[in-house]
Amino acid sequence: MTENPVLRLGIIADPQYADLEPNLALDRHFRQSLGKLEEAIDVFNGCDLDAVVTLGDLIDRDWESFDPALAVYRRLRHKALFLPGNHDFAVAPEHLSDVHRRLGMPAQYHDLLVAGHRLVILDGSEVSLFAVPKGHPRREQAKARLQALTAAGAINAQRWNGGLSEAQFTWLAEVLDHARDDGEPVVILCHYPVAPENAHDLWDAQRLLDMLKTYPNVRAWLCGHNHAGNTVTRDGTHYITFRGMVDTLDQNAFAIVSLYKDRLEIEGFGREESRVLRTGK
Repeated sequence: MTENPVLRLGIIADPQYADLEPNLALDRHFRQSLGKLEEAIDVFNGCDLDAVVTLGDLIDRDWESFDPALAVYRRLRHKALFLPGNHDFAVAPEHLSDVHRRLGMPAQYHDLLVAGHRLVILDGSEVSLFAVPKGHPRREQAKARLQALTAAGAINAQRWNGGLSEAQFTWLAEVLDHARDDGEPVVILCHYPVAPENAHDLWDAQRLLDMLKTYPNVRAWLCGHNHAGNTVTRDGTHYITFRGMVDTLDQNAFAIVSLYKDRLEIEGFGREESRVLRTGK
């Protein structure tokens, strides 16, 4: 295994920085995340990477938390990609519409070509009870969707999950169609998992699984949100949930993901475990 990877990403999930006392019941240490981010960036700066992805929940709450958290990334020598998590919207209502811009995102959801791979960045908070102000149509849609999931006894019928709009689904299908036609391998980045089934899954998990199994070029879904982390392979796509950085007082959690033609290698740091996932599509 001496060949070079075709895509290499640094991965950070759920730093949830805030100037807060720790939540000992959940073992979350919000202030410690600045030092953990610095450690991760020091490691990333010593590696050849195509980008560093933060998979949501950069902050735990409060608009003012973004400044110190984002300041750490100024030392990063690689391209930094951010996407929103549920905690990134735990800000005053007047700031809700500015979260994507504050994270440097060109749009709520978008795609880009990196090292020959189509990176698809989703916004799983688009339809939710926290990312838009009260009275917004998408908030009303979220209420209806959550009620339906609750009535069905769905394990992911949780107020801290979210879903995609029909417009985002339409856009995603178009991006995947073009990538398939152009022979581009795809990596999807989202805050929320869709597999294996658990309480943290995106409200649209099954719809997305049904959709993605029709695209043989989708190599991986990378996400956070479930701080315990997990990995499962479905229909040849690797669904990888990374462990939360905010958890524990003194143990970090981050990773480097290297995609080769025949496998995906994860080099874990701290609580994140290393593993090799073979390509089976």
